[in-house]
Amino acid sequence: MKQNLRQIHPLAWTIIIGTMFGRLVTSMSIPFLSIYLTSVLGATPTQTGITVAVSSLAGVLVSFYGGYISDRIGRRIVMLISVFGWAGVFFGFSAAQHLWVFFLVNTLNGLCRAVFEPTSRALLSDITPPDHKLLVFNLRYAAINLGVVFGPIIGLQLGSAQSTFPFLIAGIVYIAYGLVLFVQFNTHRTSLPARSTAEAPRLRDALATTGRDRVFLPVLVGTTFCVLGYGHFSSTLAQYLTLSPLFSNGGEIFSYMLSLNAVTVLVVQYPLVRTARHLPPLIPLILGNALVALSILLFGMAGGMALLMVSVVLFTIGEVLLFTMMDMLIDRIAKPEWKGTYFGTIGFNNFGNVMAPVLGGLLLDQLGAGNGLGIFIPLAVTTAFGLPFLLTAHKRLAARERMNPPTATNSFKV
Repeated sequence: MKQNLRQIHPLAWTIIIGTMFGRLVTSMSIPFLSIYLTSVLGATPTQTGITVAVSSLAGVLVSFYGGYISDRIGRRIVMLISVFGWAGVFFGFSAAQHLWVFFLVNTLNGLCRAVFEPTSRALLSDITPPDHKLLVFNLRYAAINLGVVFGPIIGLQLGSAQSTFPFLIAGIVYIAYGLVLFVQFNTHRTSLPARSTAEAPRLRDALATTGRDRVFLPVLVGTTFCVLGYGHFSSTLAQYLTLSPLFSNGGEIFSYMLSLNAVTVLVVQYPLVRTARHLPPLIPLILGNALVALSILLFGMAGGMALLMVSVVLFTIGEVLLFTMMDMLIDRIAKPEWKGTYFGTIGFNNFGNVMAPVLGGLLLDQLGAGNGLGIFIPLAVTTAFGLPFLLTAHKRLAARERMNPPTATNSFKV
């Protein structure tokens, strides 16, 4: 294991550590945005849902091009522009006082994330030997959750549900992250991948190509429903806990749930991945989708802390199975020269994140926060819609690999 860690590229370590600090400061602020808009600005659940959803919508609209642009003009330029732009977005959040301003800066937040995230993941794939990719992707995922362990608790102490001050801290941290990336890119310029000389694909052509891929298309649709379920945790659930008469301190409970989610990831991630890597690549996603749907149903049944926390653990196990293996699945499907484009195209599954806060907000408005089952049963059912698509992708990938067995480059160490 130590030998494997020593072989990780220094720029990969920069991204992993930067991701940890980035998620620390964003989890101090972004997850509380729904609560702040509802309780401080007086927005309705539907208005809040739309304001939160616009980030994901903006991300979906540019995610394909964000990945492609990094293939074409280079990871360095794209990552530096987007990370410093992201810092500016957080400064905008800290100064916002009106709902329309939050709508605008959250749109920009989605744009920056949709460009930076697929590019950084594609760069990790570029600079990591094939047999260490699973380790690197999981270190990145662990870094995310290490940051989220402490971020919500710090955010609670800083009054994130009532103040925009934590966004200012996030902006400063992302400035520092960008400066470190700038230095590291210059130091390791010779080891970066060459720019692609391929023709620029049009969105219509990319969707047509995706439609002809009998594995990728059901993966994309199925994971959209997975992301839909996942998106309810930080949007619908946050508002429900704040508004429900069953919980007098919903904001505090939600911060503890966020931290439990992150701690559970850190505890179960390594053994789960060690087990899941021996399974057919889509089985972990299928199990993950089922667990997320079940946990959403349990959120609606919960009348106290105990069942909420059990539900968080089940939700987290499903999350780990989904998102630790999804990157590796896309890396396995992608053509080497188009990895940025593939990682960008899978970003279309964030339509799930667009729909989650809107659907949840509408149910909260129409049924009221006192009707937990009425709200969460439809959310659980729509999440489970992903299962038939993932099962279809599993059968098609198995048939494809019987005809063309994976090469040694698809064997991953962790």
